[in-house]
Amino acid sequence: RKNGKNEFLIFYNSLNKKDKEKLLSIITNVEKYGLITARKLQWVKKIDNNLYELRSKVGTNIQRAIYFHIEDENYIITHGFTKKTQKTPIDEINHGKELRREYLTDKEK
Repeated sequence: RKNGKNEFLIFYNSLNKKDKEKLLSIITNVEKYGLITARKLQWVKKIDNNLYELRSKVGTNIQRAIYFHIEDENYIITHGFTKKTQKTPIDEINHGKELRREYLTDKEK
């Protein structure tokens, strides 16, 4: 959440029907089959220490969602974006780090 807004939900709701369905199926499959299988099948990719991306593609539409682990089997999806280049944009990685830092700082209070 940033300024009281759930950035991932806003992003998700902006997607067309096919992109929404694919991204939701990726999230569901990661939950169902676990991270080891998800990494092998390239549904998720580690991008930093405790920062990962969910990977979804429908045709030429490439969607990504940044998430991090909080405890046990719980994760927080910080935000999503449409990928237009080969590499994950550094601004998106930094934004995920910032949201993770804010969440963990608020949790300690």
